[in-house]
Amino acid sequence: MALRFRSSARLLLCFLLLFGITSGVSAETAEPPSFEGTERVITVRRNDTLADMLRSAGIAAAEAHAVATALLPGFGPRDLRPGQELSLWFDTEEDETLNAVVLEPAPGHVVAVRRGESAWSLEEYRAPQSRFLARVETEIDGGVFPSLTRAGLPAPLAFRLVRALQYEVDFQRDIQPGDRISVAFERYRGPDGELLRHGRVLHAALTLSGRVVEVWRHDAGDDTAGWYDGTGRPLSGRFMRTPLDGARISSGFGPRRHPVLGYNRMHRGIDFAAPTGTAVYAAAPGRVAVVRAERGYGRTIVLTHANGVSTRYAHLSRFARGLRVGATVRQGQTIGAVGATGLATGPHLHYELMIAGQARDPSRTLIATEEPLRGPALAAFQAKRRRLETDIATLRGSGGIELAMAPD
Repeated sequence: MALRFRSSARLLLCFLLLFGITSGVSAETAEPPSFEGTERVITVRRNDTLADMLRSAGIAAAEAHAVATALLPGFGPRDLRPGQELSLWFDTEEDETLNAVVLEPAPGHVVAVRRGESAWSLEEYRAPQSRFLARVETEIDGGVFPSLTRAGLPAPLAFRLVRALQYEVDFQRDIQPGDRISVAFERYRGPDGELLRHGRVLHAALTLSGRVVEVWRHDAGDDTAGWYDGTGRPLSGRFMRTPLDGARISSGFGPRRHPVLGYNRMHRGIDFAAPTGTAVYAAAPGRVAVVRAERGYGRTIVLTHANGVSTRYAHLSRFARGLRVGATVRQGQTIGAVGATGLATGPHLHYELMIAGQARDPSRTLIATEEPLRGPALAAFQAKRRRLETDIATLRGSGGIELAMAPD
C-alpha cells in the first residue's frame, strides 16, 4: 500500500454518497461529513485487505478489527479494489489515536466510520441524483460489441445488450456491411454534474439491410424486467439462435460433404467455431435428457423443452459441474464448453434444434416459450414505449448528447 499525508484545520470531504449501517450509532447526514485534524491517505494495492492495511498504518490489531467490523454493513471485504483510497483521520500527526476512516468505492459512493464514546458509528449521506437519457449510434464494424464500446457505450451495458439480442438477431447471418445500431441508455449525475454511474440500456435499434429491429427494456412492476419487441413479445421467451459468445458459423444447416467421413450427408444442425473452453449456454429452459460421450458427437448434452422441442450440444470439451440427467436448467445457463471430441476437425459446437424428432434450422426457426404482454400490462408497456420514443426523438433532433429525464 502507498501512504501520503494531508493536514488541515477542517477539511470538508466533498463526497457525493455515504452508504452504510452503524455498528454503534447510525446517522444519515444532510451534508457531506467533515473531520478535524490530520488525514493520512492509504492507497489500496493488489491483494490488500482492510484489516491488514490498517495494521500496516500503525493501527492496533484489535482496533483495526473493530473498524473493519463497523464498516462491514456498508462495505464488504471483497469490495476493495486496487487504486481505491482510505482516509484515516487523527487528532494530530503526533497523536496516533484514530478518529475516523473514510473511503470512496466508486464515484458518488462513500463509506465512513467515526469513533464515538462507546463504539464506532457508520454514517450515511445520499446526494441527489439526476437521471439523463444518453444515446450512441454507430455502423457495425467488426462485431456489435466492439462497435458499441468504440461509440461510447460502457462495456458492461454493451455485453448485456448483446446477450439480449441473441434471441432476436443471428449475428453470423443478419449483420452485413453498412448495418447500423443505435442504443439509448441512462446516466446518473450529481448536483455538480459529475457522472455518478450508468444505469440501464432502455432501447436498441438495429438497421439490418434496410430492415429495422427494435427492442425495448420494460419493468413489469412485479420485480421482473426484460426485453420486448414493439408488440410486447418477450425476447427471453425465444430460443437463443447462438448459444455461445464470440463464435462464427463454420457449417450451416442442410446437405454437405462431411469433413471427416468424406461423403455427402445431411447436416442436422449448425456448427459454431470457437476456442476450446468457450462457454455453451442452454438455448431455452429445459431438462437434461442426455449428458454423456457419444461416438460421432463426442461429449454431448441433449435438453428437452416444452411442446416436444429438444436441443443437442455436441463435441464439447467438458460438461458443467453438477450437470446430470433429470436436472432442470435456465435459459442462458452454462451447461458445457466448446471442444473437439468425437468426429471433429477442430474446436466447435454442433447445435441441433428438433421439434417432434425432426431437425429444424436453428437460425430460421423461432419458438416462443413465454406469453406476450396482454391487457393492462401491454397498455402500460406501450405507454412507456411511446414516452421513450418521444425522448429519443428529442435527443436525436437536438444533436445533444444527453436529455434530462423524469425520476424513475
